[in-house]
Amino acid sequence: MNFSELFNHTGLIGAHRGARSIAPENTLRALKASKGHCDFMEIDVQLSHDGIVIVMHDDTLERTTNISEIEAFKNRKPYKVSDFTFEELSSLDYGSWFDGKIEPLLTLSKALQFIKENRLFLNIEIKDMNQYFSDKQVVFSVLKEVEVWHAEELVMFSSFRDAYLPLCKERLSNVLTAALVEDTHPNNLLEYLKSLQVDAYHMNDELADKKSVQKLRNAGFFVNVYTVNDPLRAKELFKMGVNGIFTDFL
Repeated sequence: MNFSELFNHTGLIGAHRGARSIAPENTLRALKASKGHCDFMEIDVQLSHDGIVIVMHDDTLERTTNISEIEAFKNRKPYKVSDFTFEELSSLDYGSWFDGKIEPLLTLSKALQFIKENRLFLNIEIKDMNQYFSDKQVVFSVLKEVEVWHAEELVMFSSFRDAYLPLCKERLSNVLTAALVEDTHPNNLLEYLKSLQVDAYHMNDELADKKSVQKLRNAGFFVNVYTVNDPLRAKELFKMGVNGIFTDFL
């Protein structure tokens, strides 16, 4: 089964940043903890200063690493990910903030190796990095890793940055893509999605209602909702026809 076939079903559970309620988010430990408890996993990726694709949600490092404790980096505030080389990022601890256990940096390559070896599905959110890198550099760097691991059928790409999505299709025409939105639907929603050549629409929970979900599903788009941590709300969404939800609690 490939990702497209998976999304012909409803009631799917996506592990938001991995099993982030019981493991440090966006780490290999979180992905391992998610295995067997979800239908697909979700991570966030961005580039290091020297262009290596790493797994990280925030555009700064202070919340989920020990960077503020390292004397050599004291004068590097606000600790933007894009200001640090891969070697520097690899020297940080990504787990102790959560539960006191040291965890190394997760690269997209390692995440892809994990899903490839275990035949799992992965939603890769490409963070908006247009202030630091060209759109093509970002997208092609990410997709190159997927090509190296021959994981095209196991991944879906999503982003809040519209420009990234057609570029994904340009590089890998058969890969699944999804537009990410928050709080407000774009004008002329269906036309907007068609112009981006996407397969899916990922909206925050506050936006989801029966009318919009049915409109999207009838137009042939997969619909996934984030971040849903209430089981009763999840059931409501699935009754509306939502394909999947992203949740912190598996």
